[in-house]
Parts: sequence; C-alpha cells; structure tokens
Amino acid sequence: MADSLLVHEIYLSLQGESTFAGLPCAFVRLTGCDLRCSYCDTAYAFTGGQSMTIDEIIAELQKQCDFAGETGDTLPLVEITGGEPLLQKNVHTLMRRLCDMDVTVLVETSGAHDIGASDPRVRHIMDWKCPSSGEAEKMFANNITLLKPSDEVKFVLGTAEDYDWAKAQLTEYRLSERCPVLFSWVAPLQSQQQDESLKPAPADHTPITRRELVECIIRDKLRVRYQLQMHKFIWPPDEQGV
Repeated sequence: MADSLLVHEIYLSLQGESTFAGLPCAFVRLTGCDLRCSYCDTAYAFTGGQSMTIDEIIAELQKQCDFAGETGDTLPLVEITGGEPLLQKNVHTLMRRLCDMDVTVLVETSGAHDIGASDPRVRHIMDWKCPSSGEAEKMFANNITLLKPSDEVKFVLGTAEDYDWAKAQLTEYRLSERCPVLFSWVAPLQSQQQDESLKPAPADHTPITRRELVECIIRDKLRVRYQLQMHKFIWPPDEQGV
C-alpha cells in the first residue's frame, strides 16, 4: 500500500539513550537495515514485521499512549527506530503526522541516509558509525551540514581506535557546537544476538572498557555526554520490546 510501512514492533517503554534518557517513550521499530555493524543488537529487525498503514500505526500509538488525551494525560514522546527507519520513505509522512499532533519525534538513524527530507521538527539521533562497526565509510557526508541544534550525534565506541577517530571528528567538524554529542560503549552481544551476517570487528583494534572510555573523556575534557543503555540495566540485555 502506498501509505504503509513494514513494522517490526510498537511498544511503550523507557527511553534508554540520548538526552531524553529516563523518560517514558513509545517506540516504532521498522523492519530492514542496509548496514551490518559488528555490534548490532537488533539484527532480529533485519527481516519480518507486518505491513501497517500510517493510520494504523498512529491508532496503535494512541491506544498505547493516549495521545488523544482521553484520560487527561498524554505521552508526547515517540522514537522511530529500526533497523534503519529512513530506508522506508513513508516514514517521513508518519513523522510529519506525529509532529502535527504536537508529539516530540525522535528518529534513530545510522547517518547513511539523507536526513534532509525529514520534517524540520523531527529530532535526529544520528549514530555516526565508528571504524570497529565495519560501516564507517557509509556515512552520508552532507548530513553533517544538515544537523540542527535539536539533533544529536551518537558515537558507539568499542576500541581505542574508535575513540581516537571519534575525537578527530569532534575537532574537524566542531560537532559540539552544532548539537549534543553522545559517546556510548559497545556492549558485548549475547550469543543469540550474534547474527552471522554482521561484519567482524577489526582484528588489529584494541578493545576499550567502559571505565577506560570514561577516563579518556575526562582526561581529554571532551564536550560530550557519556551514556549507558539504561534499558539494558533494567531488563535482560537481549530482551525485545523494551
């Protein structure tokens, strides 16, 4: 259908990342991704899902979150995630519709696709892939110039080489002057998450621990926000729908 999206799951949970961490948030996880990052913990969303019209998606969100305000209270935060949500062009219609409902819309994107087509009210959480992901070269370079103060850039770091590389991007593009910058540590995958299609981490890289990453940030006085994936400390790290 012309106004449909392939949806893997819709659920209400706690926002575990970004500057919105800790807030109740509704998630729409779309199916499909064209990257295979070495540390991907949502490979289950590469395939499957069901086709839903935008009206059906909004109705499900209204059911879960009371956007209509029937109880006098609303939940005004939604994240569109994946997979890679910007692969499905109808996502822009969904996000625009939600913005028109005075919903704060976050979209988690790899940075490999043009963010310029999004409604200007949408807040991008752009996951700029570091070298250990195996997908660093996929960044759509023009996205850097399109970042708004309300957007955020996230670097997921698993190695010392990732840290040095991310620090270089901070300096070259003066990222912290553009928008908030997040540094997140690569959490080890559970055995059932280790999809065979994922790219291997470079063998010549030096793994970095959470503490080492934090100490590097402090040592170098970086203007970044270190973040943990809060939901993984509340629920089992491989649990879906949270």
